[in-house]
Amino acid sequence: MIVLDTSALTALAGGHGKLARIAENAAASPFRHLIVPALCLLQAELHDADAGLHVLSLPGIDVESLDPVAAIAVASMVRDGYGGPDTVHALYCSLPSAHRPETDLLLTARAQDYPPGTITVDIDDDRLLG
Repeated sequence: MIVLDTSALTALAGGHGKLARIAENAAASPFRHLIVPALCLLQAELHDADAGLHVLSLPGIDVESLDPVAAIAVASMVRDGYGGPDTVHALYCSLPSAHRPETDLLLTARAQDYPPGTITVDIDDDRLLG
């Protein structure tokens, strides 16, 4: 799975070519969908009016809600200095869990916001679809 953080969502809503192709491919695949942390969706919408609506209009987008367990974990991670709520929710969504036992790829334009060891790929990385 691929997690899109706030910076990736803002870029996608702004017409970022590589991200648009990734979204198209995810929509065409029965297996690969893009994970959008709810707090990243909120922050993208705050930053750019209608960014959230644009992202939600794309097929293949799965919004990861902030359920009670996630809310407590994200709050603890924010308190421990791992970043702001949206960044930490993206990090939390990328970590292995009972329903997704693998670490997920995190697409971002702000890799420096994540702790060392976080698996991130820059949205402009040449290895992404061009």
